[in-house]
Amino acid sequence: MFAMNISIDGCYEHTDFNPAPSVELMNYFTLLMHNTGVIVYGRKMYELMVPYWPEVAKNKTGNPEDIAFAEAMTPIEKIVLSRTLKNVPENTRIVREYPEGLIRELKQQPGKKIAFSSTSLLPRMLELGLIDELYLVVHPVIVGKNKRLFENLLLPENLNFKLEHTRLFKSGAIALHYQKTE
Repeated sequence: MFAMNISIDGCYEHTDFNPAPSVELMNYFTLLMHNTGVIVYGRKMYELMVPYWPEVAKNKTGNPEDIAFAEAMTPIEKIVLSRTLKNVPENTRIVREYPEGLIRELKQQPGKKIAFSSTSLLPRMLELGLIDELYLVVHPVIVGKNKRLFENLLLPENLNFKLEHTRLFKSGAIALHYQKTE
């Protein structure tokens, strides 16, 4: 699965817009973490998420929703796809080469979902058919600049998804859950 906050025009850069903090949005992402068995990060996303969230979990800093998310996310096994990262905590491993074989192997195992958290690797993972679900939270803002979520995606044929669920938040954001169809 792949989950991301985006603007109406597909911008995902956290420096271009900040989703309004809300209890219901944090609870939504916390629930996704409860259904996740492993998180596969690119280096940049990993460095944004860790050590921030583990520190929140350890020190109980922030509001109750942030702490709940941190406590759900921190113990999950993590894989970081990086050629440059040197050290990671104990429940994390570094994969330096292309991870396709490892991801295919993980997908064959029973258990919870694999969460991909890398916008730079998203096109490749989609091209290889390794992402079966998209959880996109679209926020009511048009950024009009910088990177868009699917701008570098070039596919030989369409990937079809079925809308499984929607959820409207008080902020006006809407969560869209898509499942890949065959």
